[in-house]
Formats: sequence, C-alpha cells, structure tokens
Amino acid sequence: MRSVGTLTRADLAETINRKMGLSRAESLDMVESILGKMTSALEAGENVKVSGFGTFVLRDKRERVGRNPKTGVEVPITPRRVMTFRASQLL
Repeated sequence: MRSVGTLTRADLAETINRKMGLSRAESLDMVESILGKMTSALEAGENVKVSGFGTFVLRDKRERVGRNPKTGVEVPITPRRVMTFRASQLL
C-alpha cells in the first residue's frame, strides 16, 4: 500500500513557480487569490465548479435526531451548513 501525501498551498505555489516562472511570492499570491475567490463564492451561497476537477457545493442540513453509539441515547443534531465535493468524471 502506498503512503498518501498532502498537497499544500506551498506545493501549489511551487508548481506555479516552476511552470510559469513567477516568483515564489507572486505564485503564493496567485494561490491565495484563487482560494480567496472560491471561499467568497461559497460564503455567498454560490457553487464553485472547476471544469475537469469537480464541484464544491454548500448544503444546509436540517436538525435531526441522532444516537450516541455507546449509550444508545437519542441526541439532537443541530442544523448546520456542510460543504460537499463532487469529483468530475475525469478524476
């Protein structure tokens, strides 16, 4: 089984730096700008679709009753907003 790494903002900036020839600071600014725009769109209730990658969607979940797995006691689960990601068929 192969180990799974984590792709970070710094990794993305480094890739932009190598492929586009921008400075490290400019590359990091570009990554931050893109992620900031995606965040703002999601906060505004918009979906974020990256063609060939996938779609990020915020969904509101209603209040519901859950159970404590140890005791079996019913516990209310408060309403919340969750982000879902649906991968493109290309992935």
